[in-house]
Amino acid sequence: MGGLRKWKVKGESSRFQRPPKGKVDSVLSRMNKLRKKTENFALGLLENVSNVEEPYDAVRMGHNITKTVKWRLRLGVKILKAGGLEKVFKKLFGVSEGEKLLNASQCFFSTTAGPLAGLLFISTDKLSFYSEKSIEVSSPNGQLVRFHYKVLIPLKNIKTVDLSENVKKPSTKYIKVTTMDNFDFWFMGFINCQKAFEYLQLAISQARKN
Repeated sequence: MGGLRKWKVKGESSRFQRPPKGKVDSVLSRMNKLRKKTENFALGLLENVSNVEEPYDAVRMGHNITKTVKWRLRLGVKILKAGGLEKVFKKLFGVSEGEKLLNASQCFFSTTAGPLAGLLFISTDKLSFYSEKSIEVSSPNGQLVRFHYKVLIPLKNIKTVDLSENVKKPSTKYIKVTTMDNFDFWFMGFINCQKAFEYLQLAISQARKN
């Protein structure tokens, strides 16, 4: 039948031809490398989760440690499937000519309805946040509408940024952003709040020079 081959088995005494040892070793080597890459990726995400500075805040906000771990792993997989953080950022917010992404962090954004988990992006042009899950709100005509929560603040519109900490829990840190029109935005639950704060300070400083 055309190019198809028929394989015959002649009882228990039949033998199969083993592929060359070198070829087997090569395949096993590639499989081991792939397995190690997968394990390293998972361990890296879990290590990041274990280093979260506000684990108790996550519980207080209704996100226990198990849920926080699952969220960070799930979000990490989504980012990989989308082609990396830069592609995700460009797709969600678009970029101007010469704009570069400086930092991206998993965190929570404080809203009147409660904290929202998502990604905070710091670029040379703007500060932006995108919620991981969509939220449900009632439209003016009474219908329920679902959408992802987006925040976009041009760096030149930021008046001040402050790194605050809980008096009772100094390890619990927040980033407070105040805009020129005196609106406050609070971000918390970072893996490394200090690092995100320093990137934001640097980005604002550079934007003001330009």
